[in-house]
Amino acid sequence: MKFDGADLKADQSLVKYKDDKGKDLYAIQTLDKDGNASFKSVTFSSDGKTTEGTAVALAANVDPLAKIDDALKTVDAFRSQLGAVQNRFESAITNLGNTVNNLSSARSRIEDSDYATEVSNMSRAQILQQAGTSVLAQANQVPQNVLSLLR
Repeated sequence: MKFDGADLKADQSLVKYKDDKGKDLYAIQTLDKDGNASFKSVTFSSDGKTTEGTAVALAANVDPLAKIDDALKTVDAFRSQLGAVQNRFESAITNLGNTVNNLSSARSRIEDSDYATEVSNMSRAQILQQAGTSVLAQANQVPQNVLSLLR
């Protein structure tokens, strides 16, 4: 590929990058003897000609380790925030589960005590009814005995 009518040098390469708005752009990367990179913008005209432009600082390529460190710090911050939220949710879920168990247990005890009370009331009523029937039967026997004596 020719730029301004000349081929790329051995220490140059064409790189593609995205600007802040996500648009694809191109630059020529030149490496110095220490391996440090510098970049110059490249423009393409409608007739197919290319022009090397002004120097640009590609932040993503200037110090990639710093970018990675910053990204890891951001990820760590998000993870810690999400972990805190997750812990709060788990605590709330545990508390709600305990509340459900306690309410179910209380309801069961209330129903059991109501059932026991009603069973004892029914037994009491049956005993009173049987006693009343027995007393009535005995009371009816006395006049029968008197009548049998009179005959």
